[in-house]
Amino acid sequence: MTLALLQAAPAALAADGTAIAVLVGVFVVLLALGVRVAFAIGLATVATMLLSIGPTAAFTTIAQRMATGLDSFTLLAIPFFILAGQLMNQGGIASRLIDFAKALLGPLPGGLAFVNVLASMLFGAISGSAVAAASAIGATVGPRMVEEGYDRDFAAAVNITSATTGLIIPPSNVLIVYSLASGGVSIAALFLAGYVPGLLVGGLLMAVAGVTAWRRGYPTGEWSPVADVARRFVAALPSLFLLVVVIGGIVAGVFTATEAAAVAVLYAGALAFAYRGIGVRDLPQILLDATATTAIVLLLIAVSIAMSWIMAYVNLPQAIAAGVAAFENPIAVLLIINVVLLFVGVFMDMTPAILIFTPIFLPVAVELGMDPVHFGIVMVLNLCIGLCTPPVGSVLFVGVGVAETTIARVVRPLLPFFVAMLLALALVTLFPELSLWLPSLLGY
Repeated sequence: MTLALLQAAPAALAADGTAIAVLVGVFVVLLALGVRVAFAIGLATVATMLLSIGPTAAFTTIAQRMATGLDSFTLLAIPFFILAGQLMNQGGIASRLIDFAKALLGPLPGGLAFVNVLASMLFGAISGSAVAAASAIGATVGPRMVEEGYDRDFAAAVNITSATTGLIIPPSNVLIVYSLASGGVSIAALFLAGYVPGLLVGGLLMAVAGVTAWRRGYPTGEWSPVADVARRFVAALPSLFLLVVVIGGIVAGVFTATEAAAVAVLYAGALAFAYRGIGVRDLPQILLDATATTAIVLLLIAVSIAMSWIMAYVNLPQAIAAGVAAFENPIAVLLIINVVLLFVGVFMDMTPAILIFTPIFLPVAVELGMDPVHFGIVMVLNLCIGLCTPPVGSVLFVGVGVAETTIARVVRPLLPFFVAMLLALALVTLFPELSLWLPSLLGY
């Protein structure tokens, strides 16, 4: 059986209930057994292909799907942004952002909690990595919060939830992945669409942190002289300028997202050396760490693309879309999609979730009149919440580790922040203008 025949087959086949059961069943069982998500996806895909198209075609097809799925110039941006994030994480950039945030917000009630949120927003936006933000900001601000009387678990909760804002505020690797999964939605439009929702999430997290700090009587700092604030802003300005270079270059059409990522590496490297945060001897380890992270991400992308193919083969997207579309009320449909994505985010990493579920839900959303750019932001917001929840919440595990606490102890302090994130999700879902205003203003 040729690949062309396999590609044409899904349109001619009815939904295969047995194959769908095998795909979902094997995946869920493997996750329950503690198998890594990438291997659970890959093994479930192989099992379903063996059942559906036979052993000869199965192994040929999965290899072809994984290889062709990674054959994308756009995906080249991901390793570059990962390397840029590593350089920023170890190059002394976080400390300058924290100093600026502290001078600006430290004197407010619960000021250090505000500093944590703002620093995470800035660092996460610059590095494009929630894990890097949770690690760098948590390791720097967290101990200071504990020293000044903040509850350790509360400090961890602030750090964990605020770290995810960097995945909404561009540049963002997951928005690049969504562009790939959606068939080419403009990366520039997605980046622009993330600003207002990202600021909304950050603002609501600050509100929760401020109210909690006020009720518990956490200490406040002293107002810094204007000259001191200006001095710290100037010190942080070269780091912040990276956002202008990357986003401005993409929006202005000076370079593509991939080229922007390469520029980010050069800029971050130059900045890290200028700050004397790293030396030549540190480069091999930085490159090794970036390579290891890239390998994990690309493996997740490859197996997820293969799973998406077999899902299309057995008509799973059509079956799910038909079930969801049976609800005539658009609000009800969007609610169902949000609930499913929230559930998925609890058990699956963000990258495979985007690659697998975008082809399923995006056509339904578009049928309801939802803009693909708006849907991408809604999807990422949903899955960001999943990063803060067990059993596979990577940001949760990093945040808990940095804070030297446990998941069981941090769950209760996390709940008010989850409410804030859900409120932001509801507002962004119901009011598309929050996502689409800025892209529309700039002609996207």
